[in-house]
Amino acid sequence: MKIIVLNGSPKGELSVTMQSVAYLAKLHPEHEFDVVHIAQRIRHFEKDRAAFDKLMEQIRASDAVLWGFPLYILIVHANYKRFIELIFERGTQNAFTGKYAAALSTSIHFFDHTAHNYIHGICDDLGMRFVDSFSADMDDLTKKEGRQQLENFGRQFFNAVKNQVPTQRQYPPLVRREFTYQPVAAPAPLSTSGKKVVILHDEKDTNSNLAKMVDRCRASFTDAVTVVNIHDLNIKSSCLGCIECGSGKKCAFTDRDEYIEFYKSTVMTADILIYAGQMVDRYLSSRWKMFFDRIFFNTHTPVLIDKQVALVISGPLGQNPNLMEILRGFFEFQGANISGVITDEYGNSAELDRLIDQLLARTLKFSAESYTRPMTYLGVGGMKVFRDDVYGRLRFVFDADHRAYKRLGVYKTFPQTEFKNMLFNTLVAPLVNIPSIRKQLDRRIKKEMVAPHKKVVEKALPTAS
Repeated sequence: MKIIVLNGSPKGELSVTMQSVAYLAKLHPEHEFDVVHIAQRIRHFEKDRAAFDKLMEQIRASDAVLWGFPLYILIVHANYKRFIELIFERGTQNAFTGKYAAALSTSIHFFDHTAHNYIHGICDDLGMRFVDSFSADMDDLTKKEGRQQLENFGRQFFNAVKNQVPTQRQYPPLVRREFTYQPVAAPAPLSTSGKKVVILHDEKDTNSNLAKMVDRCRASFTDAVTVVNIHDLNIKSSCLGCIECGSGKKCAFTDRDEYIEFYKSTVMTADILIYAGQMVDRYLSSRWKMFFDRIFFNTHTPVLIDKQVALVISGPLGQNPNLMEILRGFFEFQGANISGVITDEYGNSAELDRLIDQLLARTLKFSAESYTRPMTYLGVGGMKVFRDDVYGRLRFVFDADHRAYKRLGVYKTFPQTEFKNMLFNTLVAPLVNIPSIRKQLDRRIKKEMVAPHKKVVEKALPTAS
């Protein structure tokens, strides 16, 4: 059986993910594994159409496709994303149609589910027969249990291909509506009140809905705001995965392109950030992905704390909840507050105008009041994943994160640093769980849980609206 492996790591053969693939190949010499380093060679496939077409023929000649990739900023690497765009741009979807597929990744399990959702959705859009996803920890191959899990994944994937097992589409096709946005001038332009507002977008077509939404946002302020098309920035490459940033946040591209200086001087100094993007397949554009990937010069340290973020999206975002989860997860982890999201998928032009007006007014109000919502599981859980790994096994690589986490108080959330709770759990909890005492406690627990909250409510005074 011929298995073509599409490698999504910019490090090529030096990818941890590809070691898991090599392990499967070693166990199954009866199958032919053909590894293609997609992310590492994306410029070659972009510029050389003959090379791209040859790859499509390799895929046509295969029995199955294994999408192998590391995680990069909650999804796949920008170069992998660009390859997926090329498939659709060049009309070569039929090379994948009907092929069996599976996805294999390695990570520390920070939003690995959103990356796998994305790849599964792409496979469905390509008409593939998606069998399974396998998300390994970066160290799993070195452990007996991890190897056993990988072996089981490989066997069931190969058996599915061999036996032509039926598969079912999970993600419905995305349907864009035919709608042309025609904005009118804002009835009451807003003052920024000294807040620094930055609008970032990736639109090249000045007549598109997104371009008009960006212009409407810009014209809605009485003061000057910064508007940047990220295509105009000199960004030489997406993240290389080299980890040079780990010890001192010094990126391999420092002083070689504009990105780091721009991000520090424009994005990190803004009070309000408006991110505007066109949906391309089941994400934003690969240019946006490159922009997000390069944020890794800050490694795993939040740098957008307390900033207000407004999202302006052109496309069927409501049909693609995975993208919204990626955006919410990213900005929550960064410490920013999403003030709102608008898209052009519903309503008419007048309604969209009002939505833009309301979004900008709310964002300014939130900024003036320093309002941020509490983090949900996306931010809390994500931060704890990095807290634990940076304190532990990753500290020697990401010492810069370790120092930042100490400065930001991230380690104060460790249960073992909360002396009061430790003392209670050591001395009081054993007594409370004596059956006779526990029986009395169970009768009172609901009242006791709300008692301190009731005291706060009783002391509260009316405020002016």
